[in-house]
Amino acid sequence: MRVCLASTSPARLMLMRQAGIEPLLQAPDVDEDAVIAAAEAAEGRTLPPDEHVLLLARRKAADVAASLAAADPAFDGVVVGGDSMFEIDGQVLGKPHLPDIATTRWEQMRGRTGILHSGHSVIRIEPGRAPREESAVAAASVTFVSDITDAEISAYVASGEPLQVAGAFTVDSLGGAFIERVEGDPSTVVGMSLSTVRHLCGRLGIRWTDLWNHPRAS
Repeated sequence: MRVCLASTSPARLMLMRQAGIEPLLQAPDVDEDAVIAAAEAAEGRTLPPDEHVLLLARRKAADVAASLAAADPAFDGVVVGGDSMFEIDGQVLGKPHLPDIATTRWEQMRGRTGILHSGHSVIRIEPGRAPREESAVAAASVTFVSDITDAEISAYVASGEPLQVAGAFTVDSLGGAFIERVEGDPSTVVGMSLSTVRHLCGRLGIRWTDLWNHPRAS
């Protein structure tokens, strides 16, 4: 049973390896902004975070699944796609990209709690059969420490770590010391809920342990 991760996220790859899976990696060719804009225009409303991340996760997995099936008709396995957004007080915070934005966000987030929404799509590909998909959204709340100082925020932003991650924080690296509590599946905050992916695989008739192929699982 082969596994392809429709992502180039180092955090998602790390999670899979820790769970005993060494996946193939393929970046999806999806214009995320265009997909969301088209969906919101069609529905005449702004998509809430859970629908937003689920739509993108499904599109990413579908793009990679179609590419794999075309390139390798003998491919037998699953494609896993994901997307994440962080919400606090009804405001969605994506990747800050710029140090000034990351600094402002941390000044606003200290001592407060937000929700990390993570969309998941698992597509089963088998030779001679139509692809089958299961998808779901997982969420986890994140509470930040109230006593993080301006100097600590400055040093954390200067490390570069928060600039390219949703919400401007990580729980599994330098940012972990500034997070007081996580409620929900901790791996959701890292980038992908492993328990959710396992559940989706089960709905497709796949036993999770059959996906183990990493040396740590042997």
